[in-house]
Formats: sequence, structure tokens, C-alpha cells
Amino acid sequence: MREIAILRRLSQVRHLRTRLTVLYAGLFGVILILLSGSVFTAISGAAQRQVRGELSASATVFDQVWALKSEQLRQGAQLLSRDFGFREAVATHDSATVTSAVENLRARLGIDLAFMVGADGAVIGAQSDRLDPHADTLVNALYAAEAPHGVMLIAGVPYQLVASPIMAPDLIGWVVFGARLDGAQLNSLEKLAAIRLDSAVAHKIGADWSIGRSLPPRTQAALNAYIADALSQDAGAPRTVNLRGVESFAMVKPLQSLDSASGSALLLTYPVSRAYAPYRPLLATIGVIGGLGLVLVVLGSWSLARGVTRPITALDQAARRLSRGEEVHVTAEGQDEIGRLAESFNQMATEIRERERRITHLALHDPETGLSNRLALEQAVEGLQGPLFVAALGVERFAHVRGAIGYALAAQVIQEVGERLTGLQPKGAVARLSTAVLGLAFQAEDADEAERLMERLLADLEHPVHVGGEAIDVALSVGLSPMETESGLAVERATIGLDQARAARRKIAVFDAEAYGDPASNLSLMSGMLRAIEDGHVELFYQPKFDLRRRGVHAVEGLVRWRHPVRGMLRPDLFIPMAEETGHIRALTDWCLRQAIVDQKLMAEAGHEIEVAINVSGRLLGDPEFADLVEILAPQACGKLIFEITETAVIENPDLALTILDRFKAAGVDISIDDFGSGLSSLAYLKQIRGHELKIDRSLVVDLTQSQRDALIVRSTIDLAHSLGLKVTAEGIEEPDAFQLLAAMGCDQIQGYLIGKPQTLTDLMDFLRDDRGELKRVG
Repeated sequence: MREIAILRRLSQVRHLRTRLTVLYAGLFGVILILLSGSVFTAISGAAQRQVRGELSASATVFDQVWALKSEQLRQGAQLLSRDFGFREAVATHDSATVTSAVENLRARLGIDLAFMVGADGAVIGAQSDRLDPHADTLVNALYAAEAPHGVMLIAGVPYQLVASPIMAPDLIGWVVFGARLDGAQLNSLEKLAAIRLDSAVAHKIGADWSIGRSLPPRTQAALNAYIADALSQDAGAPRTVNLRGVESFAMVKPLQSLDSASGSALLLTYPVSRAYAPYRPLLATIGVIGGLGLVLVVLGSWSLARGVTRPITALDQAARRLSRGEEVHVTAEGQDEIGRLAESFNQMATEIRERERRITHLALHDPETGLSNRLALEQAVEGLQGPLFVAALGVERFAHVRGAIGYALAAQVIQEVGERLTGLQPKGAVARLSTAVLGLAFQAEDADEAERLMERLLADLEHPVHVGGEAIDVALSVGLSPMETESGLAVERATIGLDQARAARRKIAVFDAEAYGDPASNLSLMSGMLRAIEDGHVELFYQPKFDLRRRGVHAVEGLVRWRHPVRGMLRPDLFIPMAEETGHIRALTDWCLRQAIVDQKLMAEAGHEIEVAINVSGRLLGDPEFADLVEILAPQACGKLIFEITETAVIENPDLALTILDRFKAAGVDISIDDFGSGLSSLAYLKQIRGHELKIDRSLVVDLTQSQRDALIVRSTIDLAHSLGLKVTAEGIEEPDAFQLLAAMGCDQIQGYLIGKPQTLTDLMDFLRDDRGELKRVG
């Protein structure tokens, strides 16, 4: 996990040269550590094997020295114990003679300790006072062994003792010779070893082993544990142990002891630090060489990394400059991978610049004609100074021309006109705005000057254009807009001015903001229409219809109204056409139908049986799902429902529309043909539509009393409708004279402000309750 974390941190280093340097130095460091560890392991193993071999060899030498010393002491003791005069002196208890003989021989042989122990336990010798405390132990040990010898602690000093019995002829005592196991004797043993060993004789006193000096409790405990473990398991095997606070190689050699209650052992030690001392210069040399090697690796890696990363850095900087659109070129020496990468980068940069040039050209030019496009015109306008105007020049009948000569030649026509315009107005900016519209940005002080300039230009532009060997007449219309705001908006207003010029059948027109209105604001109404229906801002008003035959109001027309929380009451002609264009007319008509059924029931509960008519858009005559809804809702009505449609609504898809109308009739809904006479009325569709009512448009009755021609048309329409079995309703009636004339012509119903304005359901209920159904003021 630690290695993974190191690699993760290394990957987060931002500079490649640093990462390479750290990586190479780290790898070298790992190799150096592994090498150093291997060398140290090998040295440690060799040192341990050498020390342990020397310890084993020194123990063997000690055995031989011990045996030689024991034999020397035994021979000296036997020489004295077999001497006749000495035995006689012992037998006669001549202590002076015994002491003299023992001391003389001790001196001649160079023995550390010599004395005689009688069979009764008496100790005779020059140092008898030191030996008296050990008399009982000596006697017991001498009696227990046939050839007594071993180590014994006398006055705190360990001695190697050898005893020889004195027979006269029975056992009367022992001659005991001893060699002191002190530092001098052990030093002589240490000098025989190939390495500088430390040796000591450990003697067990009670539960502790003593090596002739007091030890700290922790060291004493470690000594006790080590010697006891070594003697109990494998006394001849060297081990590593911490004695006296120093880590050492140690070996324990058990020694023969005269005292059965105690024990003795030879302890050989060699400090570990001393064993490794010869190798420290080698390790130091390896460390110095490794450190120097690491420094060289770091420096070499850094230099190599810089050499590698310098061209990469140059490529990185060049790539950043290339991303900003700057022209770049990278120079890299050598034919290696980096050099080839630099060449590839330079080639890529060249190709990118060429592609950008082509893309920029395509973005700012029309692909068919090579003329500048709208974006180029907007950019060019920003570079022009002074009062500016933008003109949109539309080629009239271009679709007809294109259909006659083909797309390619039609594009040549636009190109030729554009080139002419550029030649006539070199200081301006010319562009193709759309298929048949050219744009021109030019300087003019005001709209009058701009119009005069365009009139002069049109005189030269509307000459025939020769393409494909044919002369093509060119007619142009122009829309103008001053550069009062941003260029894009000015171009847009110029194109709207072109539409306004065509609508007014004029050659040149300046954008009229008042006539254009605010389509964006009106279009935003559609996003809130559905919410307005849910929030109750949309209402259904009702305009009464007066029945001339029954002399009362028995039918109403439902007219939708929108009370906007900000803009107030909105005109139906403002939002109904947009609802038809956006598809919201379906939701609006569904709501009107449901609301009309509810209101009709409320009127019936108040005692008024009223026919309710609502307007149905021609777009819904092609919607079978709306017909399904009508078939569900119509049976729920408590009175007659009437759908008012225009006969032109059937023209788009007559078969489907007539099928939907038949479904309405089958569901019990009557059909009223609305706005008859306002458009291109068709008697053929009038014959096919199974309606029950014909509504004469107000445009035919507004001058009914002043125009005999209008009166004749209305009279003929009423007679025609009656002959087809249709009732006739005249709408837009505001004058009593018109009312009387229509009644005389046989009109069935009258609708208009003379009868009543569109009103809420509450006002309509008051109208009906006040018995205004009888139109008293008309007579």
C-alpha cells in the first residue's frame, strides 16, 4: 500500500523532468538498498560463522588446557601423598612438617593453593584459616569421588582443585592442590584464540550465576536465563545474547564442580560490534559509493530529463499557442522520436491553419455564389464609420426563375446581382442574407437619403442578367433599417422591412416598428396560456342571439377571453392565431367545450334553455382525437351544442374534415357555417357541409341600409341558405334599421351590439332574468 501511495503521489507531480528524476533516483535507491542489504547479510553471516567457530575452538583449547592443568596438579599431589616422610608426618599429626612440605612443593611447582585435608576434616596448610569454612564441603566432595577434582569457590575466588588420597595404609587424608581461575589464567586462554574473546568463570551461588562482579538486576536475570537454557539444551552451541547491556556472541562450557550443590561454567563472549568492526570500512565505503552514485544518478537523470522534456515543453507551449489561434513552428534537432514528433506537430499546425482558413472562408461566405454571408455582413458593419443603413434586397419571383433555369443558374443570377451591387457601392458591404435576398450596409445621413440612394441603385441593378446564354429579367424590392442598435438586429429589421415593402406592393420600405408590433412578446403568451387556463385567467363570454321568429334570445355564442395579470384583457385576434400556430388551440378548445357544457347546465337550472355555440378552428377538423372527445362530452350537454366553423376550414383536407363533421352531427352537435361572405366562399363546399345554420359576415351587413348592392347580396344569401335548409344568422348588427331590414328579408337570428355585447355568464343570467329577451327598443 505504501508503494502504491508513493506511485500515486509521483503521478501527481506536474513536471515530467521531476518525475523522471525521482523515478530513476528511486529505482537506483531501491537497488542500492537491496545491494547493501545483501552485502550486510553476507558480512553478518560470515562474521557470525567466524565468531562461532572461534568460540567452539576456544572451548576445545580450554578443555585441553584444563586437562593439562588438572594432570599437573594431580601429579604434584600424588608425589607428595606418596612420600613416606609426609605420610608419617600426617599420621603423627605433625602439622608443622605437613605445612612445610605442602608449602615447599607448592612453591617449587608454582601452584596457587596447596593444603592437606585430614580424614577427620581438619585442614592443614599455610592458608588454613581461609579454608576452614569450606572444610565440610571439601570432605564431602573428597569422600564422594574416587579421583576428586573440580572447581570450587573459596573466599569468593574460583579454584581448579585436584586431590590425591594419603594412604597409610588406610585413608588418612588428601593432598589438595589448586590453580586459581582468575584473570591471568583466563587471559592466557584468551591469548590462545584467534579473536579477542572475553572469558569468565561463572559459579552458581544459590539461584544466581556469578561471574565475580555484581551485575544490574536485568543483566543478572539475562545471565541466569541464558546459562540455564544453554546448559539444559545444547551447551556446545554458540548463541547471541545481550549481556551487560552489550549484544554479544556467547558460548557456555560446563565445568566439573567439587560442590554438588553448586555448579560452574566457562562463559566465552565476543561483542557483535567487535565482530562487525573489520567490515565497517567496507560498509562505509559502500555507503559513500552509493551516496555518490545516487547523486550522480540524480544529476544525470535531471540532465537527461531536461534533454527529453525541453522539446516536449516546447511542444506543449506551441500547442497552447496553437489553441489560441497563433501561428507556431517547433524546431527540434535529431531524428529520434521527439524530432519526428516535432515534425508531425509542425505538419499538423500547417494543416490546422489551412483548415481554419477554409472553415473561416466557409463561415463567412455563401458556398453557392462565393458572396459574403450574413455573419460577414454583421462583422463588416462593425468596421464601418458614420451613420449607417442596412438594406435587404429581395429578388422577386426567384422561386419561379429557379424552377425555370435550375438551382445552379439561379445561384449565378444572385451572384451576378451581388457583384453588380459591389461594383456600384464599393464602400459598402455586400452579402447574401438568404436564398433570394442580398444585404447591403452603406452610409447615409437619414432615411430619405438612403431611399434616394437605393432608387439609383435599383435603376442599374434591374438590368437583365445573362446566364446560360439566356437573359433573365431581375426585379428587386428593398427593405431599409438604420443602424441604431447592434448589427444583427439591424439586418433582421431590414429583412422585415423587405416583407413590409412586398406587403404594401412598394419597391422600397423603411422598417416600421409600430406596424411590426412586438411578436416576441405576443409569442411569449403561448408559454403561459396553459397555466392561464389552470389558474382561471381564461374565461368564456357569451353574446346573445335574438330569434326573429320567436322574438327572444334562445341562443348564445361563446367567445373566449383572457384576463392577463399584467397586460389586462387580451383581444382574441391576438392569441387565437398564435394558439393555432403553436398547437395550443386544441387545449383551448377542449376547455371551451367543457366550460360551455357546465355553463349551459347552470343556465338550465336557472330556467333558461339556451343553445350554446363555440368556435372550432379548422385545424381541429383534421384531428380525430378531438372528434373522440366530442363524442364523449356532447351527450353530457343539457341543451343543443353548436360548432361554428368557416367553410374555408374544409379546403385543406376536405375528405377528413367532412368525415369529422359527420361525426359531430352523429354526436348531436349542430354545425354553423361562420363568416360566410368574408372570403372566397365556395358553393360546392356549402353543399357538402351538413350544417344547420349560415352566419352572414358583418362585412356584408355593415352598409346594408346604404348599399342596394349589399342588400341584394344579403337577400340572395338568405334565400340560398333557406333553399338549402339552413337557418340564417346575421352578425355585427348595431343599427335598428339594419335589424328591421333583415327581419323583412326573412333572416332567422340577429347577433351584434344592438342585441348585446359579449358578457360573462353572470351578466348573461341577469340579461335573461330581466326579460330582455324581448327586444322592446327595436319595435
